[in-house]
Amino acid sequence: MTDSDRSAAGPSSAPDVPANRASASSRAPERDGGRRPPPATDKRTNAAPNPRRHRGPLYAALDLGTNNCRLLIARPHDHGFRVVDGFTRIVRLGEGVSVTGRLGDAAMERTMEALRQCRIKLREHQPVRMRLIATEACRAAENGPAFLERVKTEIGIDLEIVDRRTEAELAVTGCADLIENGAQGALMFDIGGGSSELAWLDFRGGRPRAQGRMAASIRSWQSLPVGVVSIAEKFGGVDVTPEVFEAMVSHVSEHLRQFRGREKLRQMIASHPVHLIGTSGTVTTLAGLHLGLERYERQKVDGLWMGRAEVDQTMKVLLAMPFERRMAHACIGRDRADLVLPGCAIFEAIRREWPAERVRVADRGLREGILISLMDADRAQQRASNYSRRTSHGG
Repeated sequence: MTDSDRSAAGPSSAPDVPANRASASSRAPERDGGRRPPPATDKRTNAAPNPRRHRGPLYAALDLGTNNCRLLIARPHDHGFRVVDGFTRIVRLGEGVSVTGRLGDAAMERTMEALRQCRIKLREHQPVRMRLIATEACRAAENGPAFLERVKTEIGIDLEIVDRRTEAELAVTGCADLIENGAQGALMFDIGGGSSELAWLDFRGGRPRAQGRMAASIRSWQSLPVGVVSIAEKFGGVDVTPEVFEAMVSHVSEHLRQFRGREKLRQMIASHPVHLIGTSGTVTTLAGLHLGLERYERQKVDGLWMGRAEVDQTMKVLLAMPFERRMAHACIGRDRADLVLPGCAIFEAIRREWPAERVRVADRGLREGILISLMDADRAQQRASNYSRRTSHGG
C-alpha cells in the first residue's frame, strides 16, 4: 500500500533500551525549520543487538504492496513492541497492472525473490503469530490470486488479500499514537503504489484510549483507485512539467469528490483542531528534503510536523528538480525518482480539498498496525484468562 518504506531493513545497532515516550501532542517545530522536531511516541523500540538473548514470543507482519515487499518481526515490550528484524525491498509488483490488468512476469519474479528472503527470516525467528497480507496489486490483477497460490506452493508463505477497509483500519492503528492529544479529529492518508487510503477520525464523541481501538473512531473512509505507480503510468513521472503536475492533481481531485462527508470534514477543519497524518514514502521524502538530510534518517522524520508553508516550499523545490538530480538525491534515489512527483500530486489534491494547517509525518503504517492488533488481541486474551482463573479460585 505505502509507496515507499523507509524503515530499517534489519535490526538496529542501538542499545537495547526502550524508545523515548515523549507525548504525541508535542507542538509543531518553528516555521524557520531550525529546531529539531520533538520525538514522536512510537510503539517500536530499538531493536535488540542480540535478539536470541531475550526471551518472549515473536510476532511478524508482512505487507506485499504494489511497489514494496516489507516484513517486520518484533516482540512485545511494555505497551508497544521491540523490533527484532525486518526486510524491505522495492519490487514494483503492480508495474503495468493499471494498463494490462495482470501482474507481469518480471514483476512476479522480483517479488518471488523478495518473498524467499522473507521466508528465510520467518524460519529463523519462528514467530508465534503472524499476519501476511497483500494489497492493491493482488486485489486488482486478474492473476493476483493465482500468483499468491504459486507463492504458497513454491515458497510456503500464505498471503491474505485484504479488502480496502481493512487496509485503512490497519494503517490507522499503526499511526494512531501520532495523533495530537488535543486534536478533535485527524485525516490520515496513506499514498500507495496502486491505491491510496484516507480515513477521517472524529473524536468529538470521545477518543479511544487504546491504540488498537483507534479505528473505531473512523467516521468516513475512502480507498482511491490511484497510487504513485498508476499515476506515473498514466501521466509519466520523469519529466513532470507544472502543467502535467496540475493534470495529475485534477485527476486525483475527481476521485476525492466521492468522499462521504467531504463538506462536513472541511467545516470541521475550519472550526476545530484537526490535522493531517501522512504515511507514505512521498511524505517521508518531503520531510527529508525539508530537513536537509544528507541521508534518510527515520528517527528525525517519523513524527515530524510540517506546516502548510513548509510543504508548499518543499514541493516547489522538488518540482524544479531535474530527474537526474532526483535520482542522485539520497532521500529519493533511483527507485523512487519517477514516483515521488506523482505522490506529491496525490498529497496536493488532499491538501487542496481539506486545507489543514499542519501535517504529521509517519514512517510507520500497515506492518505496525498488524503487530499492534495481534499483540493487543493476545494481551486481551491473557487478561481474560487471568480473570477467569482468579474467579474460579474465589479470588
